[in-house]
Amino acid sequence: MDIGTAEIIDDIDEPKRRRSGLFGGSGPGNGGRQDPGGGGGDNPQEDDELDLTRFVPGKSRILTGLLLMAVIMTFGGLIAAYIVTATNNAIEWRPFDLPGQIWISTAIILISSITYHLAKLAIDRNDQPAAKRWLIATTALGAAFISSQLLAWLALNLRGFYFHGNPYAGFFYVLTAVHAVHVLGGITALGAVLLKSWYPTADSQQIAKRMTLGQVVGWYWHFMGGLWIVLFILLGFWK
Repeated sequence: MDIGTAEIIDDIDEPKRRRSGLFGGSGPGNGGRQDPGGGGGDNPQEDDELDLTRFVPGKSRILTGLLLMAVIMTFGGLIAAYIVTATNNAIEWRPFDLPGQIWISTAIILISSITYHLAKLAIDRNDQPAAKRWLIATTALGAAFISSQLLAWLALNLRGFYFHGNPYAGFFYVLTAVHAVHVLGGITALGAVLLKSWYPTADSQQIAKRMTLGQVVGWYWHFMGGLWIVLFILLGFWK
């Protein structure tokens, strides 16, 4: 009985020793799974950290799409209110000729769309010097657009058109001011693209980031240009 009992215990203990060696034991029973370099290459925690730093272009595109939808809803409500008020034939509704600065603003923002398109083409072919030049030009044109808007508001004030007392003037200030705020946001995004593209790089990950950032900022910038054309037609010809 003693001999038989000893044999049963040995048979039970042996698989336990084999299992402990298979799942991380340091002995020879681990089947050669131990990393000779210290186990760093098979560490799942390090793999997770690498996944967290991996660039995912789709996220940037989705966020930009949601932002543009919010902008559309904001201006959609303002434009709808403008149209309803303009068609009510109220006595207080007194349209005026647009100041000359508005025409200058329109030309500036259209040219800025062209320069940004050229910058995006340079980013896509990884031509860093050309991309930097065109991005600087686009940023300067964006600043010139804001300056032109400020001059337009000043000209209207000098002509006696204020926010209160004339719904048309009120809508003019509100629509152009809200648009200017969004353009300022676009100028900030242009600065981010410019900083990303300031120095040449051969790293494929960095190139992918630049191309995606250039694409989504381009969506926003061109959208601001198209939106301004809508406002220009609305304020200038739908009175």
